[in-house]
Amino acid sequence: MSAVKPYSDSELTKKEQVEQMFDNISGKYDKLNHILSMGIDVGWRKKVVKMARSANPENILDIATGTGDLAIMLAKSTDAKITGFDLSAGMLEVGRKKIAVQKLEERIEMIQGDAEQMPFADNHFDCITVAFGVRNFENLKQGLDEIYRVLKPGGKFIILEFSQPESFPMKQLYSFYSKHILPLIGKKISKDQSAYTYLPESVKAFPYGEEMKNILKNSNFIKTTDKKLTFGISSIYESLK
Repeated sequence: MSAVKPYSDSELTKKEQVEQMFDNISGKYDKLNHILSMGIDVGWRKKVVKMARSANPENILDIATGTGDLAIMLAKSTDAKITGFDLSAGMLEVGRKKIAVQKLEERIEMIQGDAEQMPFADNHFDCITVAFGVRNFENLKQGLDEIYRVLKPGGKFIILEFSQPESFPMKQLYSFYSKHILPLIGKKISKDQSAYTYLPESVKAFPYGEEMKNILKNSNFIKTTDKKLTFGISSIYESLK
């Protein structure tokens, strides 16, 4: 697995750098996210919510919950208790404020921690979601094994993650946008150039499609499917335990 990190001149581990990066950009993250994705990410998350809802879950774990966008959508669309889990205290703080505004504090609990070492019992959650987070794991296999551990037998695991368009002209357009436009806008708004240079580099280095499905199978997940979204800019992987 690639060792792409946010800050190439830092001696911190990838995990520590990812935490630092998201703390740095937490205040501007939501604004940037919607600008850079042109709002398409909202529709992507709605597809995840629809998949999760079909399992009639009573408790959902949303890993890499960030500022809570997916957790809030899940709370509004299901009757489940939602646990938002993230490495970054800064992102969680923004998320808690959004949850309070929506009056969803009774439905959503936000917890800081490492997805590769989670403080939850075995076979605990009916459904686990990760939106744009598995790419940031320091040890992908360890993270997936830990997710498998805390998911109930028969439970559903849904990943929403960036992938790479493979067809002309989207492949070329996306490559240009990722390399030149995205870091420029990201630096201007967030004041952290590395964060939005890391994003396209980490996407480029991360497995997708059949390779990602095989990785999930190697962590014992079954009935794994993948669905390409918006010309392959992102993908949803759905698996069962």
